[in-house]
Amino acid sequence: MKAVIIGSGPAGATVAEVLRQNDSSAEIVLISGEPFPPYSPPAMLEYFATGEEVHFWRGKDFAERMKIYYRAGTKVKAVLPDQHTISLDDGEQVFYDRLVLASGARLYAPLSGEDKAGIYNFKSLSAAEELLSKIRDEHARSALIVGAGFIGVEIGLLLADLGLEVTQLVRSRVMRNMLDIETSQILLEIMQQRGVRVLQGAEADAVAFVGETRAEGVQTKSGEILRADVIVAATGLKPNIDYLGGSNIETNYGVLVDEHLHTNYPDISAAGDVAETKNRITGERSVQANFPNAVTQGRTVAYNLLGWDIAYEGADAMNSPKHLGLFMIAVGQMEGEELRMKRGDTLRKIYLQDNRIIGFRLVGDIRGAGIYRSLMNRKINVASFKQRLLEPGFGMGYIEGLAISPANWATF
Repeated sequence: MKAVIIGSGPAGATVAEVLRQNDSSAEIVLISGEPFPPYSPPAMLEYFATGEEVHFWRGKDFAERMKIYYRAGTKVKAVLPDQHTISLDDGEQVFYDRLVLASGARLYAPLSGEDKAGIYNFKSLSAAEELLSKIRDEHARSALIVGAGFIGVEIGLLLADLGLEVTQLVRSRVMRNMLDIETSQILLEIMQQRGVRVLQGAEADAVAFVGETRAEGVQTKSGEILRADVIVAATGLKPNIDYLGGSNIETNYGVLVDEHLHTNYPDISAAGDVAETKNRITGERSVQANFPNAVTQGRTVAYNLLGWDIAYEGADAMNSPKHLGLFMIAVGQMEGEELRMKRGDTLRKIYLQDNRIIGFRLVGDIRGAGIYRSLMNRKINVASFKQRLLEPGFGMGYIEGLAISPANWATF
């Protein structure tokens, strides 16, 4: 079998790794548009903050060790499913028996001028390295970030820690899609304490990136123009699917897949930030872009390439800005019955539906995250111990009647 994988992020690298571990004879081709070994985008922030190369999460020798043909700095132009080939930018045609789409996503802000040069994308190590070199050379002293989702907040804190004057534009509130009002306010105060100037409301309602040839600032609805040396678009993520135009591979926001992560072509699969999958709790279809989902999807795809017939249980909506020392985790929904505990710097909120956990938010002491997620994913009825869920030591040992221990908790 010749397996070609487009994208070498956590999803693509996981497919290659699991496939090789279980099939020593498979021909594996891993294609990356970046000139680096496979890396983890979430860990880039820790790398830039500490200098430790934690983003090369499988090691710089990953491809050599796994006996994978790694094609770095290679762009895919088109996919031709009927010919079982992909076309590269240089015109080369690459044949495959099985194809995996793991091309990831990029940060963006849906404003006029979003295609201007000078708008930095922290999902790309090349773009992030270019930006950080400007900062190190003292060619950048101020930053303007449009958007305040999890990645946007981490970027803002990183740049502030590196000494830049950071302004963050927020349409309503910080991380509104993943945090409730109370938790969002706590995060806002942390950002302000660490030197990030946050503009909320109408005055921060950006409409366009301004600048003749490069983005130099952002214009708001009021007509005010905010300028900075560095502009970062971080309103949301856009899956990298442009190269699929004309392929007849079904896409919506991302690549549409079934429960086995196959596309409408059974010999083509998708995983990671490019795949549009079902939410584990709600069943709604969307792109749930985070590291754990990418790795789990990568494993599922690899096992199915091996003929194991594994169904994907669904994606988790979760995030944690832990790479910059923020002890905060958001998982699942924010609806139903709410259990709340606030004690000092610790806040715990657990959301229940029919006595089953469907989401939680933790600030400060986040040690219970693994057990909460395990209970949620297993759909355990917590009625008999519901009042204990918020206890500081909850989950530090066995729960009576349940085979759950620290050894088999889901982790982040």
